[in-house]
Amino acid sequence: MQRLYPYRRSIILGVHLVLISLGYLAAYAVRFDFAIPPEELHRWAVTLPWLLIPRLLFFQRFSAYSGWWRYVGMADLVNLTAAVSLSSVVFVAGLFFTGALKGMPRSVPLLDWVIAIFLLGGIRFASRWVRETAHPMRQPTRGRRTLIIGAGEAGEQLLRQIQHDPRGLLHVVGLIDDAPDLHGRTLHGVPVVGGTERLGELVGRFQVELLAIAIPSASGEVMRRIVARCSETGVECKILPPLQDLLASGPLQLRHLREVRINDLLGRDAVNLDLGAMEREFRGRCVLITGAGGSIGSELARQVARFHPRRIVLFERAESPLYFIYREVSEACPGAEIVPALASVTNADRLQAIFETCRPDYVFHAAAYKHVPMLEANVLEGVWNNVVGTLRTARCAARNGVGKFVLISTDKAVNPTSILGATKRVAERIVLELPAYRDAGTDFRVVRFGNVLGSDGSVLPLFNKQLAAGGPLTVTHPEVKRYFMTIPEAVQLVLAAATLPEAERRIAILEMGRQVRILDLAEQLIRLSGFVPYQDIHIKFVGLRPGEKLREELVAAGERTVPTSVDKIRLIERDDGDGALLGRDLRQLLAVAALTDHQDIVAALGTLVPEYQRDHTVPLVPALADAEGNGGSRAPHESLA
Repeated sequence: MQRLYPYRRSIILGVHLVLISLGYLAAYAVRFDFAIPPEELHRWAVTLPWLLIPRLLFFQRFSAYSGWWRYVGMADLVNLTAAVSLSSVVFVAGLFFTGALKGMPRSVPLLDWVIAIFLLGGIRFASRWVRETAHPMRQPTRGRRTLIIGAGEAGEQLLRQIQHDPRGLLHVVGLIDDAPDLHGRTLHGVPVVGGTERLGELVGRFQVELLAIAIPSASGEVMRRIVARCSETGVECKILPPLQDLLASGPLQLRHLREVRINDLLGRDAVNLDLGAMEREFRGRCVLITGAGGSIGSELARQVARFHPRRIVLFERAESPLYFIYREVSEACPGAEIVPALASVTNADRLQAIFETCRPDYVFHAAAYKHVPMLEANVLEGVWNNVVGTLRTARCAARNGVGKFVLISTDKAVNPTSILGATKRVAERIVLELPAYRDAGTDFRVVRFGNVLGSDGSVLPLFNKQLAAGGPLTVTHPEVKRYFMTIPEAVQLVLAAATLPEAERRIAILEMGRQVRILDLAEQLIRLSGFVPYQDIHIKFVGLRPGEKLREELVAAGERTVPTSVDKIRLIERDDGDGALLGRDLRQLLAVAALTDHQDIVAALGTLVPEYQRDHTVPLVPALADAEGNGGSRAPHESLA
């Protein structure tokens, strides 16, 4: 094949030579009503080389010889037009400066321009027409009978990919679109047969075996409606991923068609970030991520690695998760130094040693215990990891000149009813209100968001496990609702908060739309798996767990939100607390934590977070003498500076 390539180029070059010459001659013929005078025929022969040289050179410049004619498209036609136009300008200019233009009919160069585009473009499209006539785009009727939902750009690209697929796996019998003006039209020979409200009828009429949703820009509300109608038909349904995923993975291909996931139905537009600002923020810098083995921490490492940092410090207490994310980021970011730091954020000496050695410019503090029922029964460990860990990490950041410190918080910190919520609210107050940190050179910030769909221990992995076991799916309460976001969305918010100038020393939140009912989530997951809720797979209500609320909140009563320069990201404004009083109450919490008195710890948390209301029916698990077991001291007089 490689030996044939030069011959192919020679043939194409010869074809262009002939067509350019014939086109130029045709311009004279049209000008003189196909009776060219001898002197004009002589002029054609003399000036022909002046046309051939620039035209062939510009064709080379615009890759006219390397294009694949059988797949010619609008981009090829644009390049051809540019090459013909520029070569015509050079041709006329050359004739003018040499005096050869004198006496030439003015219409000849213009006619040559038009005829050249027609001839050279026509032969390309004729080649494509011959190919598609010999091997029709219409796919063989033996493939799976398919309806494509969406007759827009994505639907057209998917249809074209199916029709060009030599395997003939799918046979598109029609297109579905809710725009009435498209009904009755055809796209690549395939008719638009109706809207989604007639989906059940159309599936039966055309004996459809597969539904392919090709609306990657659709909102979650629209997608939920379409998926619900697809589920009612009982036919297998696949989907093209969201637009941002398609852009990241290159041109649309058949392999992009996949099963519908819960993430596709969330119902919120993606946050658009200024990637240039991200690049400027992190390029050549050192970034330290605590909790780097967790869902948020590991995704932070992946996304930060794209912006060419000098060094990424992966700070994690769990060995195996640290190993896996270290390997992954090292391979994805070979130009950066990746440092695996196996340590706990409660170990002050180890923290200080790592900060002194690595000198981070940015710290993302994602390390935290996060499971609500677990912390309800293990109050001391929750306080020690979430409060003292934050205090010690923030202290190291301030002492070692870190530029920015971003704390990952949660909506459970608003009017908390759990140890998790109360400890995260205290952590927010530590980085934003303590005088030692408010006056430090470090820019402390907080990011607060709702539940992360698919994170370790969240509801979706639990549902998937229960579904694999045949059910039932357990839901705490029929009316329990939560804000949901995907892991990449959550990390986008964190990165946006790190770069927004107006987010300095404030709390950033995402406009998360409406809360999603957990029961609806369970029912949708069952349908997406091809089952019928309450028939094939049952749903069992088990009651609210200790510390849980029916609905979460993102903003407390004394807080106000203001917009930012990034769409869908807002900042919380609240009155500054009394830093001196916070320091005194925090010392009291640390003192009782050192004595491992659970009741006193809960009382101290209530002093720091007056709105905290705990469920006192939850039994407490006594702490062991050295429950931490990682070298972190529990001094009653912890330094707050």
